[in-house]
Amino acid sequence: MLQELNVYPLKSARGITRPSVRLSATGLEWDRHWMVVREDGTFLTQRTHPRLASIATRLTSEALLLDGEGRETLVLPLEPQGERQPVRIWKDLCEGLDQGDAAAQWVSAVLDEPVRVVRAPPAPRRLASPEFTGNQPAPLAFPDGYPVLMCSRASLEDLNRRLPEALPMERFRPNLVIEGLPPFAEDRIATIQIGAVTLRLVKPCTRCIIPSTDQRTGVRGFDPLPVLRTFRFDPTLRGVTFGENAVIVAGIGATLERGAECRVTYEN
Repeated sequence: MLQELNVYPLKSARGITRPSVRLSATGLEWDRHWMVVREDGTFLTQRTHPRLASIATRLTSEALLLDGEGRETLVLPLEPQGERQPVRIWKDLCEGLDQGDAAAQWVSAVLDEPVRVVRAPPAPRRLASPEFTGNQPAPLAFPDGYPVLMCSRASLEDLNRRLPEALPMERFRPNLVIEGLPPFAEDRIATIQIGAVTLRLVKPCTRCIIPSTDQRTGVRGFDPLPVLRTFRFDPTLRGVTFGENAVIVAGIGATLERGAECRVTYEN
């Protein structure tokens, strides 16, 4: 069953849990369509700037709203606007639309350093790595590398039994949370079908320091990586994995509903 649907409009800011979400060509609608960058266009995340988690996000039919403690709400129109500028996400060079001085000043005040805010252009040309997606192009807005991130509730419960303190799922920032699978069954899943939507799981998600960050306050806390490393280290990817990245096979334009039945196929 599809237990959670989460959208993160501003990359590395607080997410929004939705009862239903339309699936677009780049993933869940409006997911990671805005991003904070240094003045040279390099992307910023909670890896180096955990206070990004203190920025709350809301979506209306016309705008993305950003809220921060003691600050007036920042309104960013959904309608694409702004001057194009080059931005960098890891090794990917792509384009963003600058959201203006007011947005830059608002987020700069939260982070206490000069930054800019960009949004994805209407038809992003950035693609997920063909090393894992194969011949199926997967367009991206501003996620780290893939359109959709899926996590399993049972896998988190398994991890929490090994930890001195339980962590909420929001620490891992998934788009989809699936209930009803055995722990870490996602390692062997080939596809997930949810109504008209079919997703293909293409790469385990390697983890960084972000799961140690409280997604309400932006304060670092307990880091689960040392425990995960004892049983979730992938020597091929040279990293600790939790969750699976997915690409869209079918269903662009369809609506995903929380509580929907999920059908999985496993790798041969």
